[in-house]
Amino acid sequence: MKIPSDANIPQEKLVRYLLVLKQRNDKSQFLAKAGFTQENSETLRSAIALLIQSAEAVEDGTNEYGIFYRVDGALRGINGRSLAVVTVWLQWYSDGSFHFVTLKPRKESRRES
Repeated sequence: MKIPSDANIPQEKLVRYLLVLKQRNDKSQFLAKAGFTQENSETLRSAIALLIQSAEAVEDGTNEYGIFYRVDGALRGINGRSLAVVTVWLQWYSDGSFHFVTLKPRKESRRES
């Protein structure tokens, strides 16, 4: 399944969380590698929207608010660099709408030969 194109990606989540330098669990420096900054947060929103159009969502748990989905893929940066990411979404039980929760670097699993 795909996350719908009208999923809610709050601007506040981008400019006040993902693109802000934090002492713990910082994501801004990771995103900066692909050229994403607070000044061009709309390009990050567009890159996330493009990711959910091209990759399948996988159900990843539930809570009292709804169903979580995970979308793994490459986030194409404005400088041409791609970042391997995991995005997390919540489909609310109340109205069925989809909401962006977070984005994090995807850790590649090591395979033994």
